[in-house]
Amino acid sequence: MASNFVGLIVGGLLPALFYGISSVFAKSSTNAGMTVGGHLFVIGIAVSMTGVLFNGLLPGNSPSLVAIASSSMQGLFWGLGTGCVVLGLIKYQAPLAKLVPLYNMNTLITSGIALVVFAEWRAVNPLQLLVGAGLIVAGGVLVSGA
Repeated sequence: MASNFVGLIVGGLLPALFYGISSVFAKSSTNAGMTVGGHLFVIGIAVSMTGVLFNGLLPGNSPSLVAIASSSMQGLFWGLGTGCVVLGLIKYQAPLAKLVPLYNMNTLITSGIALVVFAEWRAVNPLQLLVGAGLIVAGGVLVSGA
């Protein structure tokens, strides 16, 4: 198999599976009475343990300050997003099946930023990108209104 194809499986399909399963546990946690802060704290411990595991299995060079800052910012924004999801589940009793398609429209935000910041616009078909983005939005609207 080509390295690019394996990269799509490891970096795309497996995370989709793991993120999908993790959302079910978010709902289960809130149903069991977990607070937003407690939820994020426990997730932080589990993520840290996963980081130790990955670092042990795939050691690398010491990260630069830019790498540390970027990882920290990802953690901050991921925590804010996850906290908002849990808040929607706890305080507003939003159904998980409707929340997930909405918050997974984050792909549009990430794609838009990557197109500009990393100049990935050079390597994409704009028509396919626009059609795909339209389908994502249509899917989110359809599922959230179900």
